[in-house]
Amino acid sequence: MNSSALFRITAVCAATAMALSACVVAPYPQGQVVYTQPVLDESDITVGSAPPEPYVEVIPAAPFLGAIWISGYWGWSQGRHQWIPGRYERGRPGYRWEPHHWVQGQRGNWHLRGGGWRR
Repeated sequence: MNSSALFRITAVCAATAMALSACVVAPYPQGQVVYTQPVLDESDITVGSAPPEPYVEVIPAAPFLGAIWISGYWGWSQGRHQWIPGRYERGRPGYRWEPHHWVQGQRGNWHLRGGGWRR
């Protein structure tokens, strides 16, 4: 085997090992989801009906050191309130999490104020 072929095999093996080392399988209670994507800004949503009472969520064990639990909330999708489950996120130094919440307007409509990290 020449040195070029040996180099290619070594490079493929190293790349495969690095890719597989990033895979972690961690058990979570059934039905629990950890989201790492940011939540869409829903601050412009106005509807005519109040959201239902929030679900009582069972908070799973933190998946990593410093994980911060972000509670679920009622979002609005496809013409109705839909529960968006809670999730863990990484904390952001100098910021605090402001949760999503619904506010009733003067005309009786309900406005969703999007949650997010605030200084």
